[in-house]
Amino acid sequence: MPRTYNQGKWFPKNPEKYVGDVNNIFYRSSWEKRFLNWCDMNPSVVAYSSEETVVPYICGTDNKPHRYFVDITMKIKDQNGNIKTYLVEIKPYAQTQPPKFKGRKTPRYLAEVETYIKNQSKWKAAKEYAKQRGAEFTIITEKELGIGK
Repeated sequence: MPRTYNQGKWFPKNPEKYVGDVNNIFYRSSWEKRFLNWCDMNPSVVAYSSEETVVPYICGTDNKPHRYFVDITMKIKDQNGNIKTYLVEIKPYAQTQPPKFKGRKTPRYLAEVETYIKNQSKWKAAKEYAKQRGAEFTIITEKELGIGK
């Protein structure tokens, strides 16, 4: 799987499109940075933000309330001039699939199961949150970003 671990502060070339503090934008992976650049440079994207949308959710691992900071919120204008809002999560494809059980409950397998359950809890809440607001929740992986094989 391609590496996604670099992090840093990001500055848009078109700050007027960014909703939030343009001096306080952080990316948590090279994939997020790539997507931020795409949002910034794509003329169809009329506005976007990073980790500004907060979705409350109950996590399936502990049944307690948590807050999910959606990676990107963006507004896109289509060919007819209609504006659609998307909540976007950027994740490795492997984390969108249930972990494969290989016969032993190793610490790694248990951690993967916990991550999967947390993600599913977040995404279920984000889908409902988006739907209630006339938006759409979507997950972008390395496949959509054109990374890897």
